[in-house]
Amino acid sequence: MTKADTISKRNRILNIAEELFAQRGYDGVTLRQIASGANVDVALASYHFGKKLDLFNAVFERRAELLNASRLSALRLAQDNANKKGPSVEQVIEAFLRPLEIAQESGDEGWKNYLALIAYVNNSPHWGALMMSKIFDELVNEFIAALRKALPNAKHEDIYWCYHNLSGALTLTLAQTGRIDKLSKGACRSSDFRAAYDVMIPFAAAGFRKVCKARKD
Repeated sequence: MTKADTISKRNRILNIAEELFAQRGYDGVTLRQIASGANVDVALASYHFGKKLDLFNAVFERRAELLNASRLSALRLAQDNANKKGPSVEQVIEAFLRPLEIAQESGDEGWKNYLALIAYVNNSPHWGALMMSKIFDELVNEFIAALRKALPNAKHEDIYWCYHNLSGALTLTLAQTGRIDKLSKGACRSSDFRAAYDVMIPFAAAGFRKVCKARKD
């Protein structure tokens, strides 16, 4: 087997695992199902990735560096273009969200699956505690610092509660459950990422301002 063949099979395993974990969660998928979907022997999947948990971690970590880099780059650009006070709340939130929209609209189904997997992990008391901090806390702390600068009078805990609510809205958007499609009778689509973020950015920014202003005195 050539090196190219090995890489190709590893990527097939990762891609299928990403899709199945996003659709069914960790407990709803077996290593044998992943191997079958990737058209490889289950022994080969085990050889490359070890146990199912190791493969789950490999899938979760694979795109994280690129995603974090794109969001941090968006934040740095907003900071470079801002005055001494730094970016506004809207600009910070936009830097946090727009790279996700770009990934979702890229036409790469892998990104949609990966972001749906993030939603699954972030919404899980078990997996969220184990995996989100390791991959995303450093990045999130950069954005929290930028929000503190934009809202200098905000209480420490209020910034985090507002971020908590932003994260919840984002998680539902990444999950693409189709709930809004049914509620709105088709007027809104969970796959309309531009509309989702166009609304989420000013909505979240208004929430940050309202909560922080209301409690600062």
